[in-house]
Order: sequence, then C-alpha cells, then structure tokens
Amino acid sequence: MNQELHPADLSTWRSPVNCFAFLYFTNQVQRHFHSSPSCAKIQPVPTDYEEDLGKKKVKSLVTHDDLFEKVSKEVKTKATFNRVVDVFTKRDIRRRGHVEFIYAALKKMPEFGVERDLEVYNKLLDVFPKEVFVPRNFIQRMFNHYPRQQECGVQLLEQMENYGIMPNVDTKVLLVQVFGEKSHPIRKYQRLMYWFPRFKHTNPFPVPRHLPEDPVDLARLSLTRIASDMDAKVTVYQFPCTDISETGEEITLPHIVGIQSPDQMELLAQHNPTRPVFVEGPFPLWLRSTCVHYYVLRADTRPPEEQVEEPYDPERCLDYPLQLDLDLDRDLGDEGNFDVNHVEEGPVFALCMTSQGDQTTLNQWISGLQENNPILGHVPTLFRLEAGPRELQGVVDPDPGHGYDSDPETEAQAGERAQPEPDLIVEEEPQRRQGMKQ
Repeated sequence: MNQELHPADLSTWRSPVNCFAFLYFTNQVQRHFHSSPSCAKIQPVPTDYEEDLGKKKVKSLVTHDDLFEKVSKEVKTKATFNRVVDVFTKRDIRRRGHVEFIYAALKKMPEFGVERDLEVYNKLLDVFPKEVFVPRNFIQRMFNHYPRQQECGVQLLEQMENYGIMPNVDTKVLLVQVFGEKSHPIRKYQRLMYWFPRFKHTNPFPVPRHLPEDPVDLARLSLTRIASDMDAKVTVYQFPCTDISETGEEITLPHIVGIQSPDQMELLAQHNPTRPVFVEGPFPLWLRSTCVHYYVLRADTRPPEEQVEEPYDPERCLDYPLQLDLDLDRDLGDEGNFDVNHVEEGPVFALCMTSQGDQTTLNQWISGLQENNPILGHVPTLFRLEAGPRELQGVVDPDPGHGYDSDPETEAQAGERAQPEPDLIVEEEPQRRQGMKQ
C-alpha cells in the first residue's frame, strides 16, 4: 500500500487543493476500522426469524376479530360482548393492542345489538390504560400527545354521535383519566354535550326508537306519516292469516292496509268516469333501518277545460292565510309575472301498504275502496307496477344457479288467480320509473 512516488509525479500535486486531496487519500488508505469487543459478539439476525416475527405481528392484529368470531358462534348478546371485553382486559395488565381491539369492537357492535348502549361505550373507554396518555407539560399538549390513541377515542365518540347516544358523567371521568382535560377527545365530548340537547327535540315528526314488529301496526305508522291530512282514516282490509285451499294446500294471505282522507274521497267522487285511474308502485319509505313499500291510487292531471278554480274559504285555516289580496303601488319597472316552474301532478286518491304487491292483492284493495267510493265501479283501473317486494314472494330456488321443474297444476292455479276482473284493465310497465316526494 505504501508505494514510493517518483519526483516527476509530484508535479501534478503542487496546487494546494491537490495536495490536500493527496494527504486525505493517503490517510484513508492507512486508516483501519476499529470495533469494540461488544460489537463483535452481536450476531446478525437471520431472515427466517424476521419473517416469523412479521407473521406474529400480523396475527396479533387479527386475533381481536378472531376473538369476536369465536364468540359469535354462540348467541350474540350484550353479555357475550362484555365477556370478550373482560377477557381482553384481564389478559394483559399493559393492555397491549388496545387500539386495534377497540376498533374491532366498534365494528362488531351492530352485530351484537349494542350500538346504542351507553354502558358498553363506557366499558370500551375503560380499556384504555389510565394516566399514560395525559400530557405532562405544554409542549406535549401542543404537539398532540399520543395522536393514535386520541384519534381512537375521537372515533369512539363519533360513533356515539352517529347513533344519537348522549355521553354521561362517567364518560367524561373516563376521558379525563385517560387523555387529560386538554385533549381532543375532551373537546369532542364538550361539543356533543353542547349540541345534542339543542337538536334532540327539533324534529316535529320523530320516528320511534323501537318500531312495531307487527306488520299491520308498522303499516299504520308508515301511512300516518305519509298522509298530510290529520283527518285521514286508516282501514285494515285484510289481516295476515293462513288459509287452506280446496286442494288442501296451505296459503298465506298478506295484510292489506289503506288510508284515505275525506278530501280525497271528495276528489274521487268528482272524477270524470271516462278517464282512468292508476295504481302505481311500489315506492320505498325508510323508517330508520327498516324499508317498507306503499302503493298509490292516482289520476292524471285534469285538462285545462275541466279545471275550475274554487274560491278560498277564509275560515278554512286560521293559522295562516291561504290567499293574500294586497293592493300595492307598482313602479314602471316592476313585473307582474314571475318566472316560476310549476310541476302539475295528478290527484292522489288513496294509499295502500301490503306485504305482497301483486295484481290480485291490489284488486282486493280496490274492491275494499268501492264500499266508500262507489264511483270506482264505473272507472277503468290501470295497473302500473314495477319490480318490487312482490317479486320476493315467489318460489325461491333451493339450489341457486340451477333450473328446476315447475308444477303445471300450480302454474294453472296461479294463472287463474292472476286473471283480472272484467271491469279492470291491466297495464304492466316494468321499465317505468316514477318518484314521489314524501
């Protein structure tokens, strides 16, 4: 390594920069690498061990979901959910993996039916280690101390907000013990306590927390919410029951519930018998997480020659006037006409809800309406039915993806039941889509 340099070669190193580079190069060549004895004892980590450690880490994130899946084999109740939380809490005093466990628990809460239980949310907050994530000084508080844990706490409070659960004093005590008084979860708690009492009773038509399980009672509630007239009367034309046909087969009859107001009966009595009425639907109506469907008996808009403007009765409504006659002075630049787009829709005569929206069931509804509306016996009725829940009442294929042979006698009986009455006209329009404002 230490070779002698010829004097002719030194001519190239006469500049200061080249001399410094030459000295640096020679020192780097002569320098040896020195290591301590402790470094020599450290063995390199094999790749197999790193792969096994990675697999263990992946498994540690999945064990929480697996724990809920094992319990889900039993009955999914509040007691089983609390049992999983207790098992995780008592397994490790340091609560390793508590953030992943809380996220998995929040995801599994709707399956166990505890998404609206405040006691369960407080139990999940109790999973956090106490007085560990509390900032000790203003610098830690300024730089978002333990952001991952604070984000998990805020996510838990946001799920409570989405389900309309108001926190209590126990929730605040747990948040202060875990995150301190100056933290993001406490700020979220303060916003919930400020806005929830103000918006709790703002809805003038609240939906009950627990909907009735009886389909007839659920139909009564739904039709009452749709009807805009408080004088509308709900009529049950048929209760759900089971009957035995002449051939000995067991037939399940659907429920038929309708609603009609006195004003709708008056409009139907004034309807021109030469113009048809239409049965349209089904239209969806959501009550929380439950979807029901209803059908409408309506007519097209009247032609201009048949429209008659009736004078307003000043005593019809005392809360607000239905017509204003204001004699105001107008300027030369004022316009008397307003550019307003009016969408005229035909009158709605009645509403109906049934669990089986086929033609035969709706014919029974029309027959029940004829008792109080005899004009329906002289007016042609057209059916404009779309694909809806009535399709779910048919025969279900026990082996999906494969065909099955149908019984010709059953098809013949179904065809006889589906035959329309002589005074009714059936007009199927499966491709027609119509919406209705609720």
